[in-house]
Amino acid sequence: MVKTTIAEVKGMTCASCAISVKKAIKNTPGVIETSVNLATNKATISYDPAIVSLEVIFKNVSKTGYSLGFEIEKEDSELKSSKIRLIASLIFLIPLTLIMIPEMMGKLMIPYMDLIDLAISFVLIFVIGFPIVRRAIKSLLHGNTNMDLLITLGTFASFATGVMKVLGVQTANFAFVGGMIMFFNILGKYLEALAKGRASRAIKSLLELSAKTARIIVDGKEVEVEVNALDVGDIMVVRPGEKIPTDGLIVEGETIVDESMATGESMPVTKGVNEEVIGGTVNQLGAVRVKVTKVGENTFLSQLIKLVEEAQGSKVPAQEFADKVTTYFVPIVLVVSLLVFLFWFFFPEGGKAILLWGLHFIPWINPNLNRFSMAIFASVATLVIACPCALGLATPTAIMVGSGLGAKNGILIRNGKAIEIMKDVNAIVFDKTGTLTEGRPRVTDILDFTNDSSGFTMLCSLENLSEHPIARAIVEKGSSEGVTFESVKDFVATPGKGVQGIINGKSYYAHRPGESLTEVAQSNSVNPPGEIVDKPAEEDCRLQKSNRRFKQTIKKLESEGKTVVILSEDNHPICVAGVQDTLKKESKAVIDEINRLGIVPIMLTGDNKQTAQRIAQELGIEKVIAEVLPKDKINVIKSLQTEGMVVAMVGDGINDAPAIKQADVGIAMGSGSDIAIEAGDIVLFRGNIANVPKAIRLSKATFKKIKENLFWALFYNLIAVPLAAMGLLHPIIAEIAMAFSSINVVSNSLRLNKIKL
Repeated sequence: MVKTTIAEVKGMTCASCAISVKKAIKNTPGVIETSVNLATNKATISYDPAIVSLEVIFKNVSKTGYSLGFEIEKEDSELKSSKIRLIASLIFLIPLTLIMIPEMMGKLMIPYMDLIDLAISFVLIFVIGFPIVRRAIKSLLHGNTNMDLLITLGTFASFATGVMKVLGVQTANFAFVGGMIMFFNILGKYLEALAKGRASRAIKSLLELSAKTARIIVDGKEVEVEVNALDVGDIMVVRPGEKIPTDGLIVEGETIVDESMATGESMPVTKGVNEEVIGGTVNQLGAVRVKVTKVGENTFLSQLIKLVEEAQGSKVPAQEFADKVTTYFVPIVLVVSLLVFLFWFFFPEGGKAILLWGLHFIPWINPNLNRFSMAIFASVATLVIACPCALGLATPTAIMVGSGLGAKNGILIRNGKAIEIMKDVNAIVFDKTGTLTEGRPRVTDILDFTNDSSGFTMLCSLENLSEHPIARAIVEKGSSEGVTFESVKDFVATPGKGVQGIINGKSYYAHRPGESLTEVAQSNSVNPPGEIVDKPAEEDCRLQKSNRRFKQTIKKLESEGKTVVILSEDNHPICVAGVQDTLKKESKAVIDEINRLGIVPIMLTGDNKQTAQRIAQELGIEKVIAEVLPKDKINVIKSLQTEGMVVAMVGDGINDAPAIKQADVGIAMGSGSDIAIEAGDIVLFRGNIANVPKAIRLSKATFKKIKENLFWALFYNLIAVPLAAMGLLHPIIAEIAMAFSSINVVSNSLRLNKIKL
């Protein structure tokens, strides 16, 4: 049995860190799959508990200098620690800066300035920046390279020049530069944590939706309890303006509920007795009593948070590219930095020509530095500029914001891959019943051929044992007309064919028009009834008339777009029912928009061709595949994929599960508060089909941000590294630019929140 858990990761600062953590988890025997998200600081781990425990996995990660846990702190730990270090560094940095400015301008000569510089830089690098140095050393000891290592080497090299200067070596003192690099790294991490906090607001806002307490009826009195103390069956009292504590069923009263947190729709919904309500939604009007139906991790809100977390923890193919680049990036930067140092140390004259050219427009260039100082200057700038942080954040931050935006609009994305593929979909297959239609068919016509009008009674009795929506409609019609259901023996249901059974010693079959039951009966070891329509008894005029009337009725019902159900007694039709399922009001607009997007809409249904064609014509769907058995729908999807189409399948997530799984993107229609449909990559809350084109727009917008982020992250390094290597980039400016690149990527992802789906 495979278990999946999501753990908090502490100590990650860059994409290389995430790769190191992933490697430590994945190399643990018993771990099936894992992904580590730098933007959320979370690891999603699938493992076999029979082989490995979480304790062992956590221990392996801790050996690499990072840690896993499940604690959810009131204030984000990364933000909190960055803030403390930032304030501490400012306390030391500001006085030193105020002293150095007049000293650099020659207006103030301060004795022992090199020692003061060295002392304050020591505090900034080795005390305030100690967590960074410690992670770098641990990383190096375990054979890993990351951003902390680049920053530590840069600050160490800079600090070493200060020590050498104090000891009398002829070199420029860059100790303060090392301290400034550490300061700007801390500042960058603080600003990045702020931006990441805004990007992860979707989860935080969902957590804040839940109520803390509830009032329940105990011995006829209202008692206030903690929400986590609720049990299924408890009766809650919810007054106007209060949040509904957990999922339940209204047992008394009527009200209007604001469900915008789940549907994205601003219009409140009227709720009455026997209707479901969702925990976290707001009761706006009347006082109601609600029976608890779900608690804890089974509630809608818990499932919603789980789905969003899963989506944010998943990776898209584009991230695999970024991970591969990052794996080799830091080691390459270390080699390049070493080569830069060697070049400037052994060929200083060649570098000076570049400096003299840059002197005309770059203020910090000093061509008078000796070759050792210049080698340190250029190599340190190269080290700190070439951080892979922006590359590591490019994809996960966009996925995080995009999935959160989707959740706000009732589009629950279960994995990041669906976001990337959805933009390329060129064919969307829609199941008819419950997807394009309301899924609540009603009986519109009844034609009974029996003398005693018992045909409809037999039909209702037989269908009473079936769970099919059409069967439920027939049973509801019978109940409303006071039909007394008969006992059925040897009941058999054949998916896509019909149902059969014995009532009062006679065999009855409920089926579609034109469906020969010979094959069905044989497969179920029942005596075949023979052909129904084409073999009337010539000697019986009544049967001949009934057959003519029977054919005319079927033709009329099918021309009206209704589904026809026939009840046969032995080999003769005795009753016909016409059933109609109304289209969802938004279906036509959705199909029109999909056509405008250049995507081919396809209707896939088990219904007869005439009914399917009539509905398709009304919606504007040109391609219809009708009379398909549930088990054959997967073959239709495979066939479309063979033709080169990128296919999305929209269905109810249960009967259509194989086809939804087979599709490039499976879209499941969520029903009520039961949204944890395992088949779909995307779940549409409450089966709101209007969210299908929204999902397409969300996919395109999210992936556009991913491409923009990757471009700027790579472009930044392609431009900045050569400038640093040529000695044209000051190490402090390099660190500021590095920090800005990461913040820019996160901020760009946050702009997704501004788009209108």
